[in-house]
Amino acid sequence: MRVITGTARGMKLEAPYGLDVRPTSDKIKEAVFSAVQFDLDGANVLDLFAGSGQLGIEALSRGAKSAVFTDRSKKAVSTVIKNLEKTGFSAVSKVHFTDGLQYLRTHDEIFGIAFIDPPYGKNLIVPVLEALKLESGGKAVCEHEADVELPRAVGGLTLEKEYKYGNTRISVYRNIT
Repeated sequence: MRVITGTARGMKLEAPYGLDVRPTSDKIKEAVFSAVQFDLDGANVLDLFAGSGQLGIEALSRGAKSAVFTDRSKKAVSTVIKNLEKTGFSAVSKVHFTDGLQYLRTHDEIFGIAFIDPPYGKNLIVPVLEALKLESGGKAVCEHEADVELPRAVGGLTLEKEYKYGNTRISVYRNIT
């Protein structure tokens, strides 16, 4: 697993080990970032259910201003911190040891881009989208099982694009307010 492009291009990232960890493949990561490429510069980014933090770190490498990472696994939080130190993005990042949905319910931060990649089979994406606070025009990029159909509109967000890669689907929502 590596940073694809930007200021940290080519740097290898660590990943936490375990059966519940699904690092995003380079092919899917390219699709994710093609959906937000024009929104990254200066954006405040949220990486919920961060795992290794690779999506938030990729966003910082490509020009995002700051990033918040959340995960409820101590291994994952430790890995995110190591990866931020390695890539030099610690100063513009915050890492929270908490559940992603709980974080959204207890913090009032507004983000330009949110990466949402919860554990599969937990039905967390819709409640997360309902609790998410995005700036006008902001995007939420959701990685989930290919056979899960998400609503066209939820929590003030509208489904803008979908991509399918094998057993993974990427759904991109935009705040149109």
